[in-house]
Amino acid sequence: MHPMLNIAVRAARAAGKVVMKSVAQGEKLIIEGKGQHDFVTHIDKAAESVIIDTIRKSYPNHSIQAEESGDQQGSDSDYLWVIDPIDGTTNFMRGIPHFCISIALVVKGQVQQAVVFDPVRDELFSASRGAGAQLNGYRIRTGKNKDLDGTILATGFPFRMRHILPEYQAVFTKFFEQAADVRRMGSAALDLAYVAAGRYDGYWEAGLKPWDLMAGQLLVREAGGMVSDFAGGMNHETSGNIVAASPKVLQMMVTQMRTLLPASLRK
Repeated sequence: MHPMLNIAVRAARAAGKVVMKSVAQGEKLIIEGKGQHDFVTHIDKAAESVIIDTIRKSYPNHSIQAEESGDQQGSDSDYLWVIDPIDGTTNFMRGIPHFCISIALVVKGQVQQAVVFDPVRDELFSASRGAGAQLNGYRIRTGKNKDLDGTILATGFPFRMRHILPEYQAVFTKFFEQAADVRRMGSAALDLAYVAAGRYDGYWEAGLKPWDLMAGQLLVREAGGMVSDFAGGMNHETSGNIVAASPKVLQMMVTQMRTLLPASLRK
């Protein structure tokens, strides 16, 4: 295992212990609103602090971009750790056991290491650039579907961008008519990890943040899949609009999305 991936795994597992201890003890959550229908708990903050402390012990000069505490510029700006301490906070708050810790290391603009850890199921998805993706130490690959017939797709509804709901519903309807089914589980990082593991055949969502998608996109690519924006380009990290699937399924998804979305979303 790459030394930096090892640190990411250590940080994710340490954060997982914080989260699961809270669950086991039935701890009363202190909840704050960050925006409309967007929340953070004191456990998000505690988990993020553990992750940052773990990274800082080994790499004190690296930069950090964390969902709750924001950007921390280090003296070595070539290395950026992108952290989501609990992806799926609303699920966590409601006792829905589907959330994860997501950590990515970006080196000179390229994602090099990725960990998505589901502490409920003790499932650790990991990837190093050029070395493949794994689940609990075993190699994973994306699905083998060549078209949308019979696929299981996943999405997330744009709760921060409700003005695009009509166009989004058109895409959902188009895919739902062809796929076996569509899931909406509430954790973008886990959705991407499930695509990498072949559990989902494809995934799309609008308006994500870097900490939602950075680790998951490397998992998908290292598992043999592809990641793009809604037009099939590579602007997803900037726009937050992402499609992930095996190459042939992604091509079919993007081709159909282009005809249903306005120019403002085809990026």
